[in-house]
Amino acid sequence: MEASTLTTIRSTHSSDQTTFRDLGVIDDIADALEAEGIVAPFPIQSMALPLALTGADIIGQARTGTGKTFAFGLPLLQRVHTQPGSAKRPRALVVVPTRELAIQVAADLATASKRIDVRIATVYGGRAYEPQISALRKGVDIVVGTPGRLLDLVKQRHLILSEVTALVLDEADKMLDLGFLPDIERILAKTPDQRQTMLFSATMPSEIVALSRKYLRRPTHIRAEDDPLDTGSGQVTQHVFRTHPLDKLEMLARLLQARNRGLTMVFCQTKRECHHVSTELCRRGFAAAAVHGDLGQGQRERALRAFRNGKVDVLVATDVAARGIDVDDVTHVVNYECPDDEKTYTHRIGRTGRAGRSGTAVTFIDWQELLRWKLINRALGLPFADPPETYSTSPHFFDALDIPRDAKGVLAKEEQDRAGLAAEEVEDIGETGRASRTKDRERSRQRRSRPRKRTRRGVPTTRSAAEPTGETAAKSDADSSARTRRRTRRRSRRNAGTNSDRA
Repeated sequence: MEASTLTTIRSTHSSDQTTFRDLGVIDDIADALEAEGIVAPFPIQSMALPLALTGADIIGQARTGTGKTFAFGLPLLQRVHTQPGSAKRPRALVVVPTRELAIQVAADLATASKRIDVRIATVYGGRAYEPQISALRKGVDIVVGTPGRLLDLVKQRHLILSEVTALVLDEADKMLDLGFLPDIERILAKTPDQRQTMLFSATMPSEIVALSRKYLRRPTHIRAEDDPLDTGSGQVTQHVFRTHPLDKLEMLARLLQARNRGLTMVFCQTKRECHHVSTELCRRGFAAAAVHGDLGQGQRERALRAFRNGKVDVLVATDVAARGIDVDDVTHVVNYECPDDEKTYTHRIGRTGRAGRSGTAVTFIDWQELLRWKLINRALGLPFADPPETYSTSPHFFDALDIPRDAKGVLAKEEQDRAGLAAEEVEDIGETGRASRTKDRERSRQRRSRPRKRTRRGVPTTRSAAEPTGETAAKSDADSSARTRRRTRRRSRRNAGTNSDRA
């Protein structure tokens, strides 16, 4: 694709009078959205929908949490509904980087398709193959999946992509970061050349531009609202504090008692730190849960369900696991450790201030992380080049985040009103891979640890509740003692004979 064929559209606002019907969305889909209270489109939707509904290729770029899913999802639903095709093979494909995002995208599509007959299947690793294969065999219109599981199903010929007429790459920059570019190219090669392709991303690195030049036909580049790295919008209030590693947990515990705090996400750099922080918060009385790569898919989905349902109000996560966690009423995001770069920072604080709401982002910076933070601060043009030295008792910390002055490092008993992770049911999803093997080993250990009844010549060596008592038991004990005495006498005679031979 020649550079001159790329058309760029920018916008910083959307008219409140515009509706989805005005943009060309059919009544059944618009009615389903209105039933959920979704009436006015966001800027990325207002600009992308008229083009996407005509079948044009699109590069959509917008800040996280601004409605990109409906920008590509509504055209897909409308296409498969109004243009019937194969009864079995999918006609639209959405490729996403993580399992959580696949679940979220499929849920949004299901919401918008409640009044039309569209079959949606979600495929991703960590779950059993059989239910996903069964859904594909019954016939499906739209498939949402992660690259690895999609390629597995294609290789096994359970998923045929020869009739796909529309393909979406969502969170393309993250797929690039995770090393999925070769998988994406293999998936694209399995689809027809004459297809609509839409690529959506919060950032636009050079590799994504090269991908679009290779696989998109005369795309329109849509950039909505502010630059995706401009996180200084009024929707998210940002705070940065220079902290001491041994005091961060105390600071976090007090921060979680801020007035008007709702659902909160805490980001950690490593899986070990993620587990440690969530465990400590639970010990201090907070309803917290962890989401990281060492957890099985069932455990991760359980934690996310508990978070969305309000049984848990603090979710501690790593960056990869947090992709696709789309919860509108997250009021606070905490960077427990300094992010790796400005893109990671952007994605993290994008978890709050979603859908036009306001939010608060707090970042803790250790002394050894200060240089890295200065690079992020400079890249984003933020005013936090020299964060104030802050402790869990610092007055400015309490004032900035509206924390009651009597807040301590442990949540008061009367305020522990969340049900917690234990209240969320565990779903058997037929896990595959490492998590499944771990569960099998655990069950094996449990079986080995059970007391066993060993028998000799049909007689139990350990007494159970069913064994005879009274005279019968006494007679049995006496017989056993007699046998023991006879064995002792025989052993003594053998030893005496052996000694006399040696003499």
